[in-house]
Amino acid sequence: MNHMKQGKYRPYPKIDLPNRQWPNNTITKAPKWCSVDLRDGNQALINPMDMNKKLELYALLLKLGFKEIEVGFPSASKVEFDFLRRLVDDNLIPEDVTIQVLVQAREHLIAKTFEALRGVKKATVHLYNSTSTAQRKIVFAKEQDEIIELALAGVDLVKKYEKEHDGTIFLEYSPESFTGTELEFAARICNAVTARWGISPTRKVIINLPATVEMATPNIYADQIEWMSRHLDNRENVIISTHTHNDRGTSVAATELALLAGADRVEGTLLSNGERTGNVDIITLALNMYTQGVDPELDFSNVDEVLEIVERCTEIPTHCRHPYVGDLVYTAFSGSHQDAINKGLAYQKKKQDPFWEVPYLPIDPADVGRTYESIIRINSQSGKGGVAYILEKNYGYQLPKAMHPEIGRIVQAVTDEKGRVLEPKEILDIFKETYYNPKKHLELVDCTLTSDKKVATCKLSYIYNGKEIVASGQGNGPIDACKNALMQDYKNDFTIHSYSEHSCGDKSSAKAIAYIEIQSENTISCFGVGKDEDITTASIKALFSALNRAFEK
Repeated sequence: MNHMKQGKYRPYPKIDLPNRQWPNNTITKAPKWCSVDLRDGNQALINPMDMNKKLELYALLLKLGFKEIEVGFPSASKVEFDFLRRLVDDNLIPEDVTIQVLVQAREHLIAKTFEALRGVKKATVHLYNSTSTAQRKIVFAKEQDEIIELALAGVDLVKKYEKEHDGTIFLEYSPESFTGTELEFAARICNAVTARWGISPTRKVIINLPATVEMATPNIYADQIEWMSRHLDNRENVIISTHTHNDRGTSVAATELALLAGADRVEGTLLSNGERTGNVDIITLALNMYTQGVDPELDFSNVDEVLEIVERCTEIPTHCRHPYVGDLVYTAFSGSHQDAINKGLAYQKKKQDPFWEVPYLPIDPADVGRTYESIIRINSQSGKGGVAYILEKNYGYQLPKAMHPEIGRIVQAVTDEKGRVLEPKEILDIFKETYYNPKKHLELVDCTLTSDKKVATCKLSYIYNGKEIVASGQGNGPIDACKNALMQDYKNDFTIHSYSEHSCGDKSSAKAIAYIEIQSENTISCFGVGKDEDITTASIKALFSALNRAFEK
């Protein structure tokens, strides 16, 4: 970036707000949610939604639990007018849902809006005009009083057509570009609007305070909301609404701080679709609340369905790192992360209370409809525990802890060579090839085991360097007896360092899996794995696997 030109940009001024309260507050309940996907989101699409896509997205919003939905700007285009008429004519508006329409303060537009609303039992008419210093100076060339007159003329027109409407009309007013408006003027115009409407306990008004353009840090927006809350007349009958954009990348934080500052309602979109960098993402906001023990009153228990529908309707792919819903947000590649997650999931399963405390996973993936299969994925950055997790979670292999570094090194060598993430099936294939099919200088043909209370006897048949040998040995157990039989002709001396076993598969087809670790004078420890219907045979196969790997020519 070139050297900054002096005076081109300047810091946003601080808000004079003595004794601000919002820093000490906590979000304890969900706000009123209003989806603006069908209007503010739709106008920002390269290819705006057609009727079928609008209907599909509208049905999703209802399913998720939205009770307020901005369905369009019916006076602006035939598509938006027809969509609202379709909702009415096909009886698609539930009784507990309020639809919202956007309109400017011009009589022919308001008349057209009420024509589209004919038959709607409950509707919010969202009236707006821009109030910022920049827009007043550059776009409209109007003074403050003239801007107020525009707003009041719009209120009068809505009241005029409200009288003829058979249903309940709520008023929402937005001083558009609120974040660029002097607070004293914003309060003045909002109070003039509510007074002209006739605000009362039975006639509440939504005052929407949009960060139409995000211009400052989130704490400034919180100060603005708290300042307005203190200066709005009939505050108890005003519903303060937020509508933040993401120009600075902090719309979620700005909205959360605004809720701390007294906001009652949030307008936003699913997955942050909207003008420029987008509107605030309601999914992120809702799931942030969920992780703090607050019921968001929206159902995101199947986020993959949400992604599928929204991506199809908007033709915008979701980033793989998008909070909570991206393809990789529950995936760990780092070895230390994988180890911590693996231990955390095991701990979570064993403990009695439901409190979620798994490292690196702020939310249980199952709560949003995700599975655990892809939590740990293996690439060149992965560690020993990740491979063991994949083999256990996907295929039932319970590798002994001491074996984790060995299999980790083997798989990492493959990831280094291929330069990509390995699929679970590829990891299984590497495991099988390494332990079940090592290069053989020693091959088991047959073994027969007998034992009395104290001594086990093994009759062993095997091929050693191309020659078949039959030998017998005794020991304090089957593996010891097998080793003693083998060592009559086998030239490589070794000790058995560790042994473990488990069954794998369901009861009807379970296999016995055995792991043996051997050590010799000239080699570090080396593991072998054996599988058979019989656990004793599996352990002898594991011994032969280890010997073939340790003393491979």
